[in-house]
Amino acid sequence: MICCAVGLKAQTAVNDNNTPLHLMKPSYRVGYGIPTKDEVKQVMDRVLRYFDAETPAELVDSRTGQRVTDLKKIDEKTQLKQGGFRLTSYEWGVTYSAVLAAYEATGDQAYVDYAVRRHQLLANIAPAFRRLHEQGKKIDGNIRRVIDPHALDDAGAVCCSMIKSVLSEKGKVKNEKSLIDNYIDYIMNREYRLADGTFARLRPQKNTVWLDDMFMGIPAVAYMGRLTGDAKYYDEAARQVVQFAQRMWVPERKLFRHGWVEAMEPHPAFFWGRANGWAILTLCEVLDVLPADHPQRPEIMQLLRSHAQGLAALQHHDGFWHQLLDRPDTYLETSATAIYTACLAHAVSQGWLDAKVYGPVALLGWHAVASAVNDRGQVEGVCVGTGMGFDPAFYAYRPVHVMAAHGYGPAIWAGAEIIRLLARQHPKMNDSAVQFYDEEVPTSQPIFNYDGKIRF
Repeated sequence: MICCAVGLKAQTAVNDNNTPLHLMKPSYRVGYGIPTKDEVKQVMDRVLRYFDAETPAELVDSRTGQRVTDLKKIDEKTQLKQGGFRLTSYEWGVTYSAVLAAYEATGDQAYVDYAVRRHQLLANIAPAFRRLHEQGKKIDGNIRRVIDPHALDDAGAVCCSMIKSVLSEKGKVKNEKSLIDNYIDYIMNREYRLADGTFARLRPQKNTVWLDDMFMGIPAVAYMGRLTGDAKYYDEAARQVVQFAQRMWVPERKLFRHGWVEAMEPHPAFFWGRANGWAILTLCEVLDVLPADHPQRPEIMQLLRSHAQGLAALQHHDGFWHQLLDRPDTYLETSATAIYTACLAHAVSQGWLDAKVYGPVALLGWHAVASAVNDRGQVEGVCVGTGMGFDPAFYAYRPVHVMAAHGYGPAIWAGAEIIRLLARQHPKMNDSAVQFYDEEVPTSQPIFNYDGKIRF
């Protein structure tokens, strides 16, 4: 009789009376909840180890492959040793800024050392290669863009990272200021502009404004204001932001169009994910250094808040954002997701955005980013380099690749800002949902790890 009773009890169906159904484990595909700082850093460290190995900081002879250590022996056949990524590209300028942010958030010397080794190498070799270039000799293109930049892509992102390095106690590099001055001279005096001074390009159409160029030019100018104390740099950075927004901002969508061509009427609006990432990252970078009493600061702050609202409304339930933000039939893209995660977390930490509203968005974004980092530390799901198009197919079918450099700096930066967020804010699980509070409150609700296991 007892056995029968036990058997019947074992077969009792789960119902609302005998089971707290609201505590059942959801089937999250990318994880959910509040990660620990150690969990976030483990992902970041994996990414750092991978790209550290893929970006050797040394010179070689292109004829023999032998390492060149004597700067007096540099000639036109000397080049940066090639790895998976380029040390002087704008994507790697993002990465240098990201590792400096990671050092500030974690205190781990490995991050700042990564930037210092490569910044110092470029500062050391620039004089010799500049002499060769002035003599009319063909030099390594990856070094040419440092000493003779031809576009904002060559200059702005790396320059900004170098200014941050100079401003950092741990990141200082000898003779770096001459490189910064050269970059800034290009941005301020030689970059092509529209009649009103807005940064522009002659491709794919004459007088095209690229949303990407907000980031490729403006943060370096703003940070030059911090470095020198000269108000002209703050004024120029703020002016560029406002003039970009006049052409690129679509207020009814709370998003930026990717491209604006002077001769087009009407102006098509394609809301490419990564370009909107460059825009919101620019707003954060400028607000970080723009003086509190600068007349354009309130306008730029409001633009950031509106953009954050537009982006948050379009986040996929797995934490990612789409390649074309307003077209959910396009793929989920990692680099844009990482940039938004970093920026929203940063803006919350700075007090610019409401933690209760945007903290959960940032944490969900981090889970998405972490899910895209494979065991080797490669960042998957990243759109390759992309020009400008005026039809949806162009964006929707852009390839993705683990060697697309655009995902690595943003992944590190996102992790750094999430760690900073966790240190400054008070997220807790309440009834299985992520909530942010004004102060530390107790909770007994479960928190789900990346592997889906519950810890209390």
